[in-house]
Amino acid sequence: MNNSADRVATVRAFNRLYTGVIGVLDEGPADAEYTLSEARVIFELAQQDPTQVTDLRKRLHLDAGYASRLLGRLEGRGLLTRERSDEDARRQVIRLTEAGRNAFAVLDARSVDRIGSLLGRFADDEQQRLLGAMGTITSLVGERASDSTLVLRPPRPGDFGWVVHRHGALYSREHGWDERFEALVARVVADYVDKRGEPRQAGWIAELHGERVGSVFCMPAEDGVTAKLRMLLLEPAARGRGVGKRLVAECVEFARGSGYQAMELWTVSLLDAARGIYRKAGFQLASEETIAGFGYELTGQTWRLEL
Repeated sequence: MNNSADRVATVRAFNRLYTGVIGVLDEGPADAEYTLSEARVIFELAQQDPTQVTDLRKRLHLDAGYASRLLGRLEGRGLLTRERSDEDARRQVIRLTEAGRNAFAVLDARSVDRIGSLLGRFADDEQQRLLGAMGTITSLVGERASDSTLVLRPPRPGDFGWVVHRHGALYSREHGWDERFEALVARVVADYVDKRGEPRQAGWIAELHGERVGSVFCMPAEDGVTAKLRMLLLEPAARGRGVGKRLVAECVEFARGSGYQAMELWTVSLLDAARGIYRKAGFQLASEETIAGFGYELTGQTWRLEL
């Protein structure tokens, strides 16, 4: 779907579906007592009570005039109070009253019941797919934490298929490589899995925000004294954040601790970012060759690091 108009149409179709689902979830006598904006204010105050009016406006993206009228209506119904901040008299602090907390409890319970009913329409595996899709949309569209933690973990069932798929998809999209590259990665993955339990091989999956964003594997070479760095992968969202450096460092340290004398890897000259990571880790170019690659001619390179 490369056409911009098609992409816009797809998003609009999703919006229509989503708002239809939300409309169903919002129906009912309890919700009819409050507008959507009023319910959002009650919910936000229940999460952080008390709070300053300016902070509430920022979280809900409300302009000053509309926020004032909205809070005035809720205050008139006895659901919240407004007062001057003890720390700064120029600022207003708002908090829910007991009636406001009771209103939140009713709205929250009704929402839990309705969403539970929605999820109940699907089998467990379909629920997991739905929640995963929601998580993907949230991570792409929502605000991201600036201090996200990088997690490196061993591969689990399901990760190996992901490694093959993402190598094939990314290298096709970014470099025009054909399906022969994906097949090559699949053979390397199969070789790794066939030798599971081998103490001198290991793999790592990198995660950011709970999502897989990279991989690398250490595997023995035929001579038994050289390790091979295989299948280094970085998702676009992980690039420039030190993920590749961490993956390569982990792989090298494992090889060093496993008694290998050297580590080698194979790459191509057009992968400048990857070669930069290898060079900074101490790898040196050992040899080059021209090959008929994965759709066009490539310059293959072998890099080596003495351990």
